[in-house]
Amino acid sequence: MQLREVNVGCFGGGTGLPSLLGGLKQNPWLRVNAVVTMFDNGGSSGQLRDQLGVLPPGDVLRCALALARNETEARRLLLSRLPALDNGRLGGHTGGNLLLSIMEQYSGDFLAAVDGLRALLDCNGRVWPVSVEHAAVCSEYEDGSRSHGEVDVDRGQREGRSIRRVFLDPVPRIHASVKEAIGTFDACVIGPGSFYTSLMPTLLVDGVAEAVRATPGPVVLVTNILTEGRGMQGFSVGAAVRRVGEALGRPVDVAVANTANPGPEVLDRYAAEHKELLPIGDVPDGCELVTGDFWQGSIARHARRRLAYAVWGVLAERLL
Repeated sequence: MQLREVNVGCFGGGTGLPSLLGGLKQNPWLRVNAVVTMFDNGGSSGQLRDQLGVLPPGDVLRCALALARNETEARRLLLSRLPALDNGRLGGHTGGNLLLSIMEQYSGDFLAAVDGLRALLDCNGRVWPVSVEHAAVCSEYEDGSRSHGEVDVDRGQREGRSIRRVFLDPVPRIHASVKEAIGTFDACVIGPGSFYTSLMPTLLVDGVAEAVRATPGPVVLVTNILTEGRGMQGFSVGAAVRRVGEALGRPVDVAVANTANPGPEVLDRYAAEHKELLPIGDVPDGCELVTGDFWQGSIARHARRRLAYAVWGVLAERLL
């Protein structure tokens, strides 16, 4: 085996993707890139989007923090929320969201703001907003109803409506610099993260699927540990593989899935939220299934180091 540096692109957002990034950045044989969803309309990001007209900064911020050299201190500082002020406009926002929004307004270029934040944090990797055009995540449910905006899509799932498809309104275009960056990737890793509001929207941006299809190496899907509410009953690893393959117009090569069971006490707590362990299901022929115990502790989150080693093992086997 001839070792070489591998340039990998990781797609998604939310709280899942930073867990992967934080593990991968420790590998000296990897150049890590995060291609991040830009369609959050909830919480601090949604408020800043409405109040200042900026792009939602939250997902980009979390990914940049995961890649920071001094992640612990950076998270402590930039994820702290400001207290409510007299006018109430800034209260509740994180320092990092405000910083990134101010940098965008000052530079007039969100990509430049992200690069400035990356330099400030001394990130071990690059963070790319998948698009700088405003759009909303929308869903069409099996009963024919629709939702507009990430918050409403999540609410529909929690209420038990099964999603037939998600789409973006309007359909944004991939940023030219991001398309160029994807063209240099040796492989693409998708997830983990909220399937319909973090992963799928990133792939539905005009130009992303085409760019990923041109990548010479494998497409790896890191599936979630749990389903995401009553609307995802019956969903499985196999279903996730199929939907991602349909969005990309090419099959997923490898699916990484959790098989750890934390015990009835922990699962009962999540069952109260109508969340359950994601079953393997019927994985399409031709997709390699890599399984392992990725859930450690009482919170349903991938163990960073275990996940990073698993992804590196897949990439090394297929590329080196």
